[in-house]
Amino acid sequence: MTNTLHRYGKAETFRDDYIIFALPSKGKNDHGALEKLKTFLGICVRHRPANIGASGKSSFRPSASLNPSVHWKRDLEPDFGVVIDGVKRAGTVGAVFDSREKAEACLREVVDADLGLSINISTSVEGAKNVGNACGVPRHSVEYSLGFQDPHDHLPRGQILELATMCGHGMVSFHLVQKMVDLVREGRRTPAQAVATLTRFCPCGVYNPSRALRLLQESHTQH
Repeated sequence: MTNTLHRYGKAETFRDDYIIFALPSKGKNDHGALEKLKTFLGICVRHRPANIGASGKSSFRPSASLNPSVHWKRDLEPDFGVVIDGVKRAGTVGAVFDSREKAEACLREVVDADLGLSINISTSVEGAKNVGNACGVPRHSVEYSLGFQDPHDHLPRGQILELATMCGHGMVSFHLVQKMVDLVREGRRTPAQAVATLTRFCPCGVYNPSRALRLLQESHTQH
């Protein structure tokens, strides 16, 4: 099970959103797993991910010492090294890619490395199947999210859900997303600045800044 199943949107909106996880099973294949997880992340970095995460650390780092206004002047580039160096215990690590080609190339290298870890791909059902088949790994199981039920009409509109639910732990609030959308629409912030701010609130590193940027730009064009 992965919280990334709760990403909101139609299947075609995940064309630039492929997440690959690696995880050991406690007492089964966790011996020596720490270095294997770092090796996995190193493989991912070679294929230019949009974001990576491990042990509650994302390549877009927050900072408790900064006030909100500083976000607009910060470096917008991800720091992959700090994530890999920060892996101190065996657990789930992952990377998100913004194209099928990158995801396939990464998975091929992971298969060749034969790390002995469980590998999970999260995207549209058909997209995950296609990536696996292209790498010679037939799908053996699939998990679905049952979607969102809102009989009292309390949920925000679709675009806000698409941007917020890329953090499956709910650390990117609907209100923050709406604020960023408004700032971009008013011309007070660029889409890239808004996306960098949203991404920093997702500590597990699976928030996809590339997809978020596209969604914001599409919305801005429509308005």
